[in-house]
Amino acid sequence: MDNRKAVFAGIDGQSLAGRLELPAGDITATAVFAHCFTCGKDSVAATRISRELAARGVAVLRFDFTGLGQSGGDFANTTFTSNVDDLVCAASHLRDTIGAPSVLIGHSLGGAAVLAAARQVPEVRAVVTIGAPADTAHVQHLIGSSTAEIEQHGVAEVQLAGRPFRISNHFLTDIKEQNQAACIAGLNRALLVMHSPQDDLVGVDNARTIFDAARHPKSFISLDGADHLLTDRADAAYVAEVLAAWASRYL
Repeated sequence: MDNRKAVFAGIDGQSLAGRLELPAGDITATAVFAHCFTCGKDSVAATRISRELAARGVAVLRFDFTGLGQSGGDFANTTFTSNVDDLVCAASHLRDTIGAPSVLIGHSLGGAAVLAAARQVPEVRAVVTIGAPADTAHVQHLIGSSTAEIEQHGVAEVQLAGRPFRISNHFLTDIKEQNQAACIAGLNRALLVMHSPQDDLVGVDNARTIFDAARHPKSFISLDGADHLLTDRADAAYVAEVLAAWASRYL
């Protein structure tokens, strides 16, 4: 397989950094992978799933959202809406290089983002969520007691997964204003919902809400025994294998 550096412009001109995982042989499909909240393109799930998919003929672009990893911009200025914009820019980059993505894959909040972005990428035929929240406001519980400080001062530093991030009140307002139910109901693409019953960060009830709101064709796969971040290599391989087989019907 071939792993290439990818750099492209975000909607405000900031430089977004990515990695393009290419199959050794023929490309059967192209995909964009959206990572989890405050994670990055090099997270365990993003890296392992993308490489496993490339081994199965799917070219995958994984990238850092604005203000994270090697991408430019200030994370404090980002919102869920700006993440969706980043996704659309990533799809445009693929369209201009190896071909527009036919699949959007999102992990955790990235899953919510691909549901919202799909309507802006006409070539997409299939959408996959992994451990995704049904409501974008779900992530506010991660911010917890810092919410009051953010609302008072407009921005505050919050510890997430042991790292400091500056979160703005604009971010909090934006996640509350999203209408994910409408995005899911109007998806008009094949949908695969993957979720672990043991997910202690985003409960599996979120998967039911997403699945019930979506129209057919739709499928659900239980990632029994997996944790939210898919830290076990076998879980990532299973996700990629099932995902590739499922998506082949729509490509």
